[in-house]
This record gives sequence, structure tokens and C-alpha cells, in this order.
Amino acid sequence: MKLDCNIDGKTQVYGIFGYPVKHSKSPTFQTLSFQSSGINAVYLPFEVKPEHLESAVRSIRVLGIKGINVTVPHKEHIIRYVDELSEEVRYIKAANTIHNLDGYLKAYNTDSYGFIRGLEELKMDFRNKKFLVLGAGGASRAILYGLVKEGIQSITVANRTVEKVNQIIDDFKTLHRFIEDIIKPISLSEIEFYIKDVDIIVNTTSVGLREDDRPLFNYELIEDRHTVVDIIYRKTPLLETAERKGCKWQDGLPMLLYQGVKAFKIWTGKEPDIEKVKEVLKGGD
Repeated sequence: MKLDCNIDGKTQVYGIFGYPVKHSKSPTFQTLSFQSSGINAVYLPFEVKPEHLESAVRSIRVLGIKGINVTVPHKEHIIRYVDELSEEVRYIKAANTIHNLDGYLKAYNTDSYGFIRGLEELKMDFRNKKFLVLGAGGASRAILYGLVKEGIQSITVANRTVEKVNQIIDDFKTLHRFIEDIIKPISLSEIEFYIKDVDIIVNTTSVGLREDDRPLFNYELIEDRHTVVDIIYRKTPLLETAERKGCKWQDGLPMLLYQGVKAFKIWTGKEPDIEKVKEVLKGGD
């Protein structure tokens, strides 16, 4: 779909902070969202080095930038420079969306929303399923927050460093009084003993981005009854195995789509034309 931008003195500016950021799909689909909603705005990529992040946040106020998305490596660090944190940011300890309200900056994290909306596209009752989540980084925290808020009762979290999972459990104690019963920490080496008891496998790590990445576990243990989600934006070896085994599977594009939709709604109060955005993300004309 062709994007036609008409810039004038009333055009509002939005964007994304990251380093690097040239690969981001957000400028294309967010600008399309503004156009399809009849909003005079553009969305630009801003490559911000880590040492310049504080200055970049000040520029949001100085230049009157209406809203910013935040990607690596700034999601955790940006929260120290804003005026208010939403509930999910306080638990996840990272933000991916900043809303500028006349110079007052509020931080949000829409990744958990994006993940849950993506799961809903798989057309299954995931709320009664048992989850295995791979990884305990920022993306994992967002996904775990979303799962706990949705009432999931059994989540096994596998990570090389089990202490990181224990830290999440400790941080989430005020989110759910029985969090220690819900989240079970294990090491990656223990996955083979637990995979038979879970229904949905979620990879939140970057393993699979590079061709020479070693598998997180023996993927041949996956069965056709499993559902497999990888938040990487393409078909990884994990997803290739899931497809070959006859599993339901999903890559990271739905999560990307819906986290962007939520950010757009925070900024504008409107929801964009989701089908048009999907077309752009999939590389349509």
C-alpha cells in the first residue's frame, strides 16, 4: 500500500527511539495508521545512542513531539527520565511507549497487550492452558505480566540463570498474591522433564535470529498438541519444527502489530484500520 504524506505547519510528529532503528517496521505502519484515521501526522525513526537518551527525552518536550515508541536498548533506561509510569511499566520495569501531554511524559508498555491479542488470533482457549516461557529478559517480563493479568495459573519459565526468574517472581508478588504458585522457575537443561506437561511454548529470547544459534532445547520433543509462539518476526528453527510437527504456531508479527495498535490508541484515542496495517507488515502493496 502506497503512503502519501502531505506535510504542513499543522503536521504532528511521532517517532521511535532505538539504536539501531533503521530496521524498524513501525514508521511505515504507524504513518499508514495516521493517514487511514485522517490524522495529520508523521512517524519518524530517531537513532539515539545510549549516551544521548536523556537529551533525546528532553527533545520530546522541547520539540513538542506528541508520542514516541521505544525499542532496544532504551526500554529499561528511559523510565528514569519521564514523569509518570503506568502500572504495567512499574512491574515490567521497561517502557515502549511515551505519551507527551503538554510536556508531561507518561510511559506505557504495550508489549503485554500485543502478545495477548496475538494469542487470541490463534482461536483457542489459552486461558486454561499451561505455558512454558523461554527466557527471563524484558520481553519475558512483559509477556508474563500479560499472562498473569489474564488469569493463567501455570507458567514454567526456563532461563539459563534461574535467579533472574526468581527476581521476576519477587517483583510480581504485589501483582498476584499466589505468584509463587503460578510461576515455576527452571533451567534450560530441565526443559525435557517439563515439556510433556505444558500446552503452549513461548520463546522470548533472541535465539533463532542467527543461523548459527544453538537450539534452546531439543526441538524434536515438541508434539503436535503443542502451540508454539516465537516473538521473533520470522519463521525460526523453533517454528519450522513446530510447523513440521503439525502444531499451531505464530511468529512475532501479531505481537508487533497489536502493541503498535495499542500505542496508537494511547496517543490518539482511535484504533487504526488493522487489516491495512497487517497488509503493510506482511509486505503487501
